Amino acid sequence: MARGKAAAARLASDFAELLPNTEIDGAERLVGLDAIQSRLEALANGLARECLAILPGGAQSVGSREASRPLDERALRRGVEMRTIYQDSVRNDPATLTYARWLTELGGQVRTGPLLPQRLLIFDRTTALIPIDPHNTRLGALCTRSPGIVAPLVTLFEQTWETAVPLGADRTRADGESLTPGERELLKLLASGMTDETAGRQLGVSLRTVRRQMSGLMERLHASSRFEAGLRAAQRGWL
Repeated sequence: MARGKAAAARLASDFAELLPNTEIDGAERLVGLDAIQSRLEALANGLARECLAILPGGAQSVGSREASRPLDERALRRGVEMRTIYQDSVRNDPATLTYARWLTELGGQVRTGPLLPQRLLIFDRTTALIPIDPHNTRLGALCTRSPGIVAPLVTLFEQTWETAVPLGADRTRADGESLTPGERELLKLLASGMTDETAGRQLGVSLRTVRRQMSGLMERLHASSRFEAGLRAAQRGWL
């Protein structure tokens, strides 16, 4: 999965220099919300079989949900298969959770995972839409029909889907000695040297949530410092 994420980032970077809203070799750089939304509507209305989506970042904005709702509803009512992966943190956002449940009621499939690749939409396994730079949305999105790019992105989606958990599944700890997937990923991120703020962005949660989770983990590990918590977590096989 790590190799797939890196490949997707390289592919987007390779096309970052395209002139805005022009197509070259099956790839087009879309700049501006209007251009991106227009292309999304065209792709959604032309769906014949399947739409795959990875939507990281936790809670989805009101604007994003409102723009997606009519497109998603029309596609599902036409019998299009829709599979969507959100970040685990959406389970704590009532509005996004309500939207995800609405999708499943219409026949869509929704799963969540603690740590996701960048935002990704794939239409009928022939066209993909990804941000050129997730940290700088002004660069726009890459829309590509190149099989050499779409195929590895489909593989990345399927790998992420296999490790994600259905929306209705319980992600709480089975006992006091185990970790939730989110807690495990948080420990890994902080152990790798990330700051609380950066780890929170990766997991789609607030800085306050990161610190609260770490405080709880330290208490469970009977650790007086994060360094000690890291040692005890490694001893338990949590890292």
